[in-house]
Amino acid sequence: MGTGVREIVLLTLGWEDLPKSVSVLGAPSTERLREPVPGVLLHCDGGWLLLDTGFNAALVNDPVLRRRFHGGPVKAILPGPGEPLEEALAEAGIDMDQIHAVGLSHLHNDHAGGLKHFAGRVPVHVQQTELDYGLSGHPEPERNAIYRIDFDDPRIDWRTATGDVEIAPGVTAVLTAGHTPGHQSFVVTLDESVGGGGFVFAFDAADLTENIEHELPVGGSIGVDPAETVEPIRRLKRLAADRGYRLVPGHDPVVWPALTSELADRFTGLRAHARKSSDV
Repeated sequence: MGTGVREIVLLTLGWEDLPKSVSVLGAPSTERLREPVPGVLLHCDGGWLLLDTGFNAALVNDPVLRRRFHGGPVKAILPGPGEPLEEALAEAGIDMDQIHAVGLSHLHNDHAGGLKHFAGRVPVHVQQTELDYGLSGHPEPERNAIYRIDFDDPRIDWRTATGDVEIAPGVTAVLTAGHTPGHQSFVVTLDESVGGGGFVFAFDAADLTENIEHELPVGGSIGVDPAETVEPIRRLKRLAADRGYRLVPGHDPVVWPALTSELADRFTGLRAHARKSSDV
């Protein structure tokens, strides 16, 4: 068995049409972006690990629920008529039953909405502070786009952490609180059998490349001064630099599709080479 991740598949689970100021503090309120909603599939020992789950389509498609849950300045755009995660997995040729665990960056609706697919099925890794906040019963989480309907299910097998923790061989969840109370990013180390190296997936600790390059605070934070969201960015930059890994922003509309294609080409070629070698 390997000691790292053997394949990465990036999923686009929809888009959000939003003011850039949601991602970059102080950006002009009139400037809007169409940002991808990310999901990351990692082929680890035992099967696929999924990082983040996208929207709950019911809250977008039902007119009454949409008014309640998606009536603000951030407009959810689904990729098709069905559940985004189901459609993305079908396109990738991966069955839902092949996913053996989920890692959740945080509980915002564009990241936790697909948890319903995994209730009673697989472990879900989350920071304890994030779960405590989401289940607090206070109205504040919903005002911050954390919707209890997405994750308040006794069948979910929560695996909670109170800081950095390895959740699978080659995958470490790194606490990057600020955007939300228990936000976590992920350091992914690729197995030597697929060339080694790795990536640091920031998720919403840094939405855009400019958050990283210019160390700009993200536009949304909970419980901290927005300026404090810069330190998690700096920490991720140090982790990436120390390992020689690429730091990937969570919602960048240029970086995400380009890296999706790059990784698809890389691992499709490796799979083809592996099949050819096994036939010899």
